[in-house]
Amino acid sequence: MNVALNDEVLAEFEPHRRELCAYAYRMLGSSFEAEDAVQEAFTRAWKSHGSFEGRSSLRSWLYKITTNVCLDMLKGPQRRARPMDLAPASDAGTPLPAPEPDYLWVEPIPDSMAFGADPAAAAEAKDTLRLAFVAAVQHLPAKQRAVMLMREVLRFSAAETAEALHLSPASVNSALQRARATMEQVHTQPANAYAVDDAEARKLVDGYVSAFEAYDMDALTALCTQDVALSMPPFPLWVQGHAGVAEFMLGTGSACRGSRLVPVGANGLPAFGHYKPSGEPGVWTPWSIMVLEPEDGKIAGLNFFLDTARLFPLFGLPNEYRES
Repeated sequence: MNVALNDEVLAEFEPHRRELCAYAYRMLGSSFEAEDAVQEAFTRAWKSHGSFEGRSSLRSWLYKITTNVCLDMLKGPQRRARPMDLAPASDAGTPLPAPEPDYLWVEPIPDSMAFGADPAAAAEAKDTLRLAFVAAVQHLPAKQRAVMLMREVLRFSAAETAEALHLSPASVNSALQRARATMEQVHTQPANAYAVDDAEARKLVDGYVSAFEAYDMDALTALCTQDVALSMPPFPLWVQGHAGVAEFMLGTGSACRGSRLVPVGANGLPAFGHYKPSGEPGVWTPWSIMVLEPEDGKIAGLNFFLDTARLFPLFGLPNEYRES
């Protein structure tokens, strides 16, 4: 295969990158692993492109290869989770425990990696990229996970799913029933999803930004549900409720006072690059990717992902913030 043909083949794959990345992210719970999975899938597809006979669409064929890559990556025993999946809420005054390894946690994914140019498709995909949904999917065994995503999210037929996973259609239907039962136990659908075009939702997020940057905990918690949950991977600790969030933010989290928030997109949810004061006037340094989980007109989740060395470059954020 000459270089020009190589480029031509890879150009055929490229329009499918974002949807494949979103699929791999749901499977793996990691934006970094999803990116690696799609790159490996493209490599495998390029190597075997000469044997692609067109019995299925190119899209279906790429999904089949990406699924196989993800299943290979899921052979270890560890599943990714959120702090609230692992233990009850902690007392807000509890000292921070030791951080856990990054492979333990469900990570955020930039919207730019997961959503294409079609607004309707993006709107349809948002609910299945929410942190809570992705964390719930991690409870499923690997093949059930693939079956559920291919059938329920991607709308592949039972026959297409069976062909991709080397199963019979009857086995696919059985796996889907088991996956649905598990998902009903571990995942609660938000009462009112965040809508980017909703003026009230924008007002909620703008109010949160103002309250956080002013470090006004009364104003901030007034925007939250009564059982709001705050988590900070890689720390396994999480706190719950207005009083717990305020106590934590004014105690252990008080270094965040005076922070600045830069809007980014993550998981189809409102999110920010969170910079805290550096000690040098007019300069702030990375502290977290902050992802909010709005629900029914309030904020139900405050998620601070602290692995800034990896996440800030992924989100295209600079390593410092200066006021102009």
